[in-house]
Amino acid sequence: MTMNFIGQPLPRVDGRAKVTGAARYAADFNQPRQAYAVIVNATVGLGRVTGIDSAQVEKMPGVIAVITHRNAPRLPYGPHKSYIDPATGERLHVLQDDRVRFHGQPVALIVAATIEEAERAAAALRVSYATERPIVDPADPEARSVVPEAGRQPDARLPADTARGSADSALADAPVKVDGTYGIARENHNPMEPHATIAAWSGDRLTLWSKSQFVVNEQAEIAAIFGLPPENVEVICPFIGGAFGTSLRTWPHVTLAAMAARQVGRPVKLVLTRRQMFFTTGHRPRTLQRVALGATADGKLTSVIHEGTGETSRYEEFMEALTSVTTYLYSSLNVRTRYRLLPLDIGTPNHMRGPGEASGVFALECAMDELSYKLGLDPIDLRHRNEPEIDEGENKPFSSRSLMKCYDLGAERFGWSRRVPEPRSMRDGRLLIGMGVASASYPAFHAPASARARLLPDGNAEVEVAASDMGPGTYTSMTQVAAETLGLPIERVRFSLGRSDYPPAPSHGGSWTMASVGSAIRAACIAVQEEAAKGRNDRPIEATASSERDPQAAARFSMHSFGAVFVEIAVDPDVGTIRVRRAVGAYGIGRVINPRLARSQCTGGMIGGIGMALMERTVLDTRDGRPVNAHMADYLMPVNLDVPQLEAHFVEEVDSHVNALGVKGLGEIALVGMAPAIANAVFHATGKRVRTLPIRIEDALTA
Repeated sequence: MTMNFIGQPLPRVDGRAKVTGAARYAADFNQPRQAYAVIVNATVGLGRVTGIDSAQVEKMPGVIAVITHRNAPRLPYGPHKSYIDPATGERLHVLQDDRVRFHGQPVALIVAATIEEAERAAAALRVSYATERPIVDPADPEARSVVPEAGRQPDARLPADTARGSADSALADAPVKVDGTYGIARENHNPMEPHATIAAWSGDRLTLWSKSQFVVNEQAEIAAIFGLPPENVEVICPFIGGAFGTSLRTWPHVTLAAMAARQVGRPVKLVLTRRQMFFTTGHRPRTLQRVALGATADGKLTSVIHEGTGETSRYEEFMEALTSVTTYLYSSLNVRTRYRLLPLDIGTPNHMRGPGEASGVFALECAMDELSYKLGLDPIDLRHRNEPEIDEGENKPFSSRSLMKCYDLGAERFGWSRRVPEPRSMRDGRLLIGMGVASASYPAFHAPASARARLLPDGNAEVEVAASDMGPGTYTSMTQVAAETLGLPIERVRFSLGRSDYPPAPSHGGSWTMASVGSAIRAACIAVQEEAAKGRNDRPIEATASSERDPQAAARFSMHSFGAVFVEIAVDPDVGTIRVRRAVGAYGIGRVINPRLARSQCTGGMIGGIGMALMERTVLDTRDGRPVNAHMADYLMPVNLDVPQLEAHFVEEVDSHVNALGVKGLGEIALVGMAPAIANAVFHATGKRVRTLPIRIEDALTA
């Protein structure tokens, strides 16, 4: 009997465990004789530690150890870089010297019998510094941008510069043009679950119960840092309480937990505070961009110029795809992009949902909206007129491209035809109403992955892979793939993830988990069926298989997801408050494995886009780089009252080139177009073009 589970809106198989408390997160794996560690963070932005007065702290009740650069073990910090880590530079070597590179850098670690005793001791520890003036503001006259070293390589995925045609001369000759600069504030991830690690040694073997979106990379990174064989490190992470990219890398607190556990000879738990998560676990970098568009009088793009600069730390070069979408989203013979980095005295930024694309598309789509008003064209009509037949940046066809279908579907569901084009022309009582639209796109990535399938004598099946689940429903969707491939009921398939000793999987980010891991599970289930067909006894039958993208397809086609986002806002003209009333997103993402989970992903991304557009901004004290709003009172994020009516719809799209399942990925693109759609709606409502995020009350106030 055929079991059809793919495409069905099944509820989460792990839902009961989560609502009853049975799901265990990193900090829940308490161990016998466990001690507690608290990090002491640098209170200066740059300089050198000159003194640590630890004598009295060491005598405080419950204190087991005070670890500093003076008594910490010298760790090998062997070479290790995954594709998640910056290609250029070297990760922070925690407690290995007296240098302070940024505000909040760990300078000491307190280990105590209880968390309260550790916190009291950490607060009492006195550290003195020889300070230097840090450069933390991109506007600082001493800040100097650089060409990213990795971007200079001809085979780099994120080239520093691209060009086709003569964009500058075409812009100068264009009958209609726009030329604007766009700024985006630093954002911090702030998931519900803070970073946490419990470390326990058994001889020369280390077990880490650690919040990680990439358990096999955490295994490899910690093994390299401590000079261990990778098989001597086990990382366990069955559940993640949200991450948005912050747990892709292995940050210093994981090293500190392992260091402390080995030094004190007992398991150690280390959980970061909300404030500490603003220091050493990455952030969406501040960016400054310029987009210039030239067009004919009938709206055909003759020139596209996109220049961007993103902040990075001085010790690593963090790059993101800030200008990548610009090379293929619209048709133009003349396109030039330029990407630079601005090294500052800060911690290294990190991937945050829609990394690069969300920031770059904001600038590009706001410029397209501005051009539509200059031309007197409907914003959707302008995009229709510049729809490319191929990826003009790579000069090859798209594996599938449904952008215009997304616009058609979204416009119908949103009611775009009711929009009155002139700014400040729509009202609800005294409120100004604005409608905005923007495109979205994100690559359809794929990475090698492996999975293991096991058929048991009782007719049940087990599937294992070292993937992660930070909330999109990985347990459920992978169970659906396995159950349909094996021809078994859902309840007879047990899917397990989150252990580094399972078959390796790529990072849980980049919208490639289903494409990569799902394809590997499908392959493993087919392989185990073939083994079973050879003849079965009363023992379990097991098979492991891998998935990789067809290299010929990757060479022949440009592979991306596309979307169109529609937003309606209301602005109070007296006080400048902006409220999103409703939003509709239409997406072309290939095959949809579970529509219920997919819609949840989309609405979550839209909410993140509301935060990016209207609320989220980490503010640094320019004197020392201290995040002055490193708490939930002043770092604003959308709450229930900020979340309006949200709809997500999917264009029916078949793409046989991207992978065996025909999926493209969804998590990232759901955020990408939301912020520019909101910004464009603000202009429609107020007549004021705001080019910086977040848009604040004072930006929306009209004369």
